[in-house]
Amino acid sequence: MIRPIINEEIINRLRALLNGAKQVVITCHLSPDGDAVGSSLALCHILRRLGKDASVVTPDMVPRALQFLPGMRDITVYTQQEARAKRLIDDAQLIFCLDFNTLRRIDKMADAFTASAATKILIDHHEDPEDIFDLQISFPELSSTCELLYRVLLQLHMLNLIDRDAAQALYLGMMTDTGNFTYGSDNPEIYEILASLMRRRFDKQWIYNMAMNTFSADCLRLQGYAIDKKMELLPDVGGAFITLTRQELKQYHYRKGDTEGLVNKPLAIPGVDWVIFMREDADYIKVSCRSQGNFSVNELCNKYFHGGGHLNAAGGEYHGSMEEAVASVLEIANEIKNNPELFIITK
Repeated sequence: MIRPIINEEIINRLRALLNGAKQVVITCHLSPDGDAVGSSLALCHILRRLGKDASVVTPDMVPRALQFLPGMRDITVYTQQEARAKRLIDDAQLIFCLDFNTLRRIDKMADAFTASAATKILIDHHEDPEDIFDLQISFPELSSTCELLYRVLLQLHMLNLIDRDAAQALYLGMMTDTGNFTYGSDNPEIYEILASLMRRRFDKQWIYNMAMNTFSADCLRLQGYAIDKKMELLPDVGGAFITLTRQELKQYHYRKGDTEGLVNKPLAIPGVDWVIFMREDADYIKVSCRSQGNFSVNELCNKYFHGGGHLNAAGGEYHGSMEEAVASVLEIANEIKNNPELFIITK
């Protein structure tokens, strides 16, 4: 049995807001991942079945590896269709904020979001949401925003609105945010949710292959180069890091999403418990971190990279040169060497 975990007063407020709204925008974070895209498209399908004029607006392009989902062509990308995106946000009565909890995560779209008179509803599983939402549904202990969205629909008595397209979108988010159910997925209720979704009869093998096992030749060459030439091990502290400069990305004809999953690769090496991957963008260095066990990359990213996330998956930014970024990682390693318990979370 799937326990109701959301306060009924919040559910009743959400129900009232939905009943009183026609124009709805759904948005998610910059560089959308499977959970962001899956929850956004699933909610859009469901709201349209309710008769709402629902639209998904993303801050930037969805990675090509995720562009196979039904409804993807209807997404409005702020960086490519700014005028249309602003109009949708301005006309909205409700804005659902999925898989992010801070304005920083929606980048250039933040001003239009803030200016909108729409009621902002947060559905998210990241820690410490900013006080910018009118209604907050936040559960950091859950595996994914897609899992939380399913639970919201359960308590709204709207599971009957989950069709095949919505089900596979929810499955995508749960699968990708748990590494195909290898971490963050010990709660047995997750598998009750999966059983419910699978009754909509979608091809989960196809979704896995499309999202996690399909690569271009350039992508494979880039990742091979990164592991062979750019991976550095820090055996004294159980760490590893990988860096890629803009020039190296250009050399392999980098496209958005080509480094997806790269940060996880060094965790396969015995003795490596945490990994930092740094990719140089136009005006900052994108930082992605992964770990296993009770090493908190959330704490690491929060302290050093103005970011955060979850215990075993987090991200942030570094503003400076790649050489300076590497020096910062070596300083982190030295701190951990002097204090081995620095980022260890004990329950």
